[in-house]
Amino acid sequence: MLIKTRQAFRDHDVTDPAIFQSRRVLLKAMGLAAAAPWTLAAATQTRQSIADANAVTPARLVEQYNNYYELAFDKESVAQLARHIAVEPWQIEIAGEVEKPGLYRLEDILRDHPRQERIYRLRCVEGWSAVIPWLGFPLADLLKRAQPLSAARFVKFTSAAQPEAMPKLRAGAMLDWPYVEGLRLDEALHPLTILASGMYGRDLPKQNGAPLRLVVPWKYGFKSIKAIVKIELTRRAPLTSWSRYAPSEYGFYANVNPAVAHPRWTQTSERVLGSDFFTPRRKTELFNGYADQVGQLYSQMDLNHFF
Repeated sequence: MLIKTRQAFRDHDVTDPAIFQSRRVLLKAMGLAAAAPWTLAAATQTRQSIADANAVTPARLVEQYNNYYELAFDKESVAQLARHIAVEPWQIEIAGEVEKPGLYRLEDILRDHPRQERIYRLRCVEGWSAVIPWLGFPLADLLKRAQPLSAARFVKFTSAAQPEAMPKLRAGAMLDWPYVEGLRLDEALHPLTILASGMYGRDLPKQNGAPLRLVVPWKYGFKSIKAIVKIELTRRAPLTSWSRYAPSEYGFYANVNPAVAHPRWTQTSERVLGSDFFTPRRKTELFNGYADQVGQLYSQMDLNHFF
């Protein structure tokens, strides 16, 4: 199974030079090797058929098929519209229940937190999936820098709001802007949770969330908020954008779970991005295949509910 192995991590397992160039190294975040003896598995592309659900998804597909509702409601026009988003200069505000609130320049964050390569499966709540090699660092590292207070229980994330570059903000369409997402603090501190500033060996394209986005691989993709400008630690769970818009369809937790259907469609299987009508759908796995790593976070919860 992709990304769930005890084998050694080798450079030639990770990167096919025909796809991208990368110098990323063995993942060792928050003492992960000691706490949970696993490493990221090899996911090679080479000449494998797109029917191989564990192959890295071609970059051109991931860059041209995007949900970014600040820009458009269809996926195909997002890449073109995203060109107008301003990503320099960029800073992240860290606020709330922390010892050291403040504004952090992106260049300082990336200097202090070297990027690692993480190959994760992204599972969209709409029923499709892709395997993406991200470049990022553990969110926990940045939160530790701000020193969370004992009262902190949740983490609230806020996206950039640029009405001049984002047509749906000007129109006041659909969601309440800016886009807001959230995690429990223990989810945010988990070693799998990263802040990504790149993919496929290069910086993030704007349509994929540049310059900095969240990636939480065991949750549906709408939890992995793009273009983050603020991170706030809170005592109570934040009201997230999709939960506000349709609480019966998009819960706060949004963990991938094939046993619990979305109110309007099943979640038992997924279409691998780039596959055609004749390609069998992939069976969806609990927690998107990361149950061994994150299942203990929800041991006291009833997993028969979407939320």
